[in-house]
Amino acid sequence: MRSTVFKDNRHRQFWKEVTMKKNKQGFTLVELLVVIAIIGLLSTLTVLSLNTARARARDAKRIADIKQIQTALEMYFNDASDYPSTVVSSTAMTYSGSTYLASIPGAPIPQDGTCTLINNQYLYTRDSSGPAGSYHMTYCLGSATGGVSAGLNTSTPAGIK
Repeated sequence: MRSTVFKDNRHRQFWKEVTMKKNKQGFTLVELLVVIAIIGLLSTLTVLSLNTARARARDAKRIADIKQIQTALEMYFNDASDYPSTVVSSTAMTYSGSTYLASIPGAPIPQDGTCTLINNQYLYTRDSSGPAGSYHMTYCLGSATGGVSAGLNTSTPAGIK
């Protein structure tokens, strides 16, 4: 066997580094498991925040839908001096050739919070009491949105409650 003679410490240090680099070729199992655990934790947190954002977006859409329906109902009332007898989602709200809402929106699904499948819809009822009539619409929010509390709520010509 041939022994290597080093001229000085620089050569010895160089060969030491070369042999150390040869022996370390990859990551250890523990290092890989730690990285996988961190990635899993970050992806879980991302999915949870995404689901929360989706639920808030559905509630914001519910509020926007109710306000849109209310506006159409008031325009209808201005022309007809009364509110329509029925309001059904996915149908048009028209009177005497005028279209106030091309397609009445339906509540977004899935339901959120304490809302059930039954109360996760926009329910319109015309009240014929009083001189000019009135209406109320019920709808359900999964969480408090825009100053409106979570749960079953009602809108009337006076506004959203």
